[in-house]
Amino acid sequence: MTSYDFSPLFRSSIGFDRLARMMDATTKAGAATTTFPPYNIVAVGEDRYRITIAVAGFAEDALEIEVREQNLKVTGKRPEETSDVRYLHQGIGAGNFVREFQLADHVKVTDASLSNGLLVIDLKHEIPEAMKPRTIQIETGSPKSLSSRARKAVEGVVGEKAA
Repeated sequence: MTSYDFSPLFRSSIGFDRLARMMDATTKAGAATTTFPPYNIVAVGEDRYRITIAVAGFAEDALEIEVREQNLKVTGKRPEETSDVRYLHQGIGAGNFVREFQLADHVKVTDASLSNGLLVIDLKHEIPEAMKPRTIQIETGSPKSLSSRARKAVEGVVGEKAA
């Protein structure tokens, strides 16, 4: 497996350290990444997403969803079995799990539901008003009228200082 050194990115950029740490963690995880429980990620709309996780056999109180610093963490904990069951074949996942998803900036969890062994988590990308594109009105007129406006504005400021 190829190893990548992200240290140049850490020392030559500002504000991208989270991205570099995420890429570094992904490459280190490598083959150790678990596939349980299986999940789907679907784009439901332009700014809406849905994560569906197969959690057959987990009760609602055995599941926990936590969002911290743009990291969505889903944990499943099964109660300890006290019976002496002797499995001939155990194909249904029976262990505890932790599944983590890295969320982009301004992605919020809007809803979560459990039905028929599927945990569905709805997400929405909410861009703050200050970050949305806006159109600036361009005033038209002759350069002479624009310069007179500028002069009046300057005279108004100078007049205020004199008063």
